[in-house]
Amino acid sequence: MSTPRRRDSARSRELLLTAASELFAERGFDRSTIRDIGERAGVDPALIARYFGGKSQLYLATLMLDPFNANPDDLLEPERVRALLDTVAQRGPGPIHRAAVAPHEDPEVRAAAADQLHRRLVDPLRERFVREGLDRPQLRAELATAAFVGVSLSRSSGTFPALAGADTEELVELVVELLTPRH
Repeated sequence: MSTPRRRDSARSRELLLTAASELFAERGFDRSTIRDIGERAGVDPALIARYFGGKSQLYLATLMLDPFNANPDDLLEPERVRALLDTVAQRGPGPIHRAAVAPHEDPEVRAAAADQLHRRLVDPLRERFVREGLDRPQLRAELATAAFVGVSLSRSSGTFPALAGADTEELVELVVELLTPRH
């Protein structure tokens, strides 16, 4: 007589988070189905409701997995620009980038993505601009963030061949130069 297999809820939860992160990055929130997430994770898709409450809540949980979640550098730090450009080139634009150009229909998801966009990209720049004594630091930070998101999204679109074909190091230098305020 075999012993019934014990479900490893922590492992199933982790598999769902990983699969959802990948699919949301590849396809976006709307085109990622609960069934596809469950299949990629190798677990019953019904576990999404059990562990997270639904697809929107799972999406919100994936936002916290971003390696830039804790104390991010600002967009004038070359290493930060390089990491973000590399991430978008490898995985496509994630939920934070998408929030800048295409808000989600779900109000909870929209609010969480916008909050993360500000916390990870806008706020660190605003804080730098305040320290540097620049006028209108919030507006400057939002403009710089919008410009960066536009560059990173446009690079992957193929619409701008020179941008799409540019070496990352060359882009890092030019993006930092573009975003740096003139005193």
